Amino acid sequence: QVHVVESGGGLVQPGGSLRLSCAASGSIFSISAVGWYRQAPGKQRELVAAITSGENPNYDDSVKGRFAIFRDNSKNTTYLQMFSLKPEDTAVYYCHVELMAATGERDYWGQGTQVTVSS
Repeated sequence: QVHVVESGGGLVQPGGSLRLSCAASGSIFSISAVGWYRQAPGKQRELVAAITSGENPNYDDSVKGRFAIFRDNSKNTTYLQMFSLKPEDTAVYYCHVELMAATGERDYWGQGTQVTVSS
């Protein structure tokens, strides 16, 4: 059984920072890729950042230079560090994990964490 849990969301003023965490636990052999997505009310879910086992990050243009994705492989945890937050960053943030588990290759979504940027 594998679990993926996000944390770290909250209310922050414009220009502020937050760090989101995506922790995977259970019978995991390796994590091949992790993506952070977000979904704002009335909008489709979109990919904002992703990182592979080779640790080459990719970012949506809307967050380049403001967000950073990085992994702590020893903890099976991936982080999304967000700087210079804007009201348009307000959304529920989800992580998607592709991994090799005892039962084979699998992918999992977390439950989401709310980020609200407002003064």
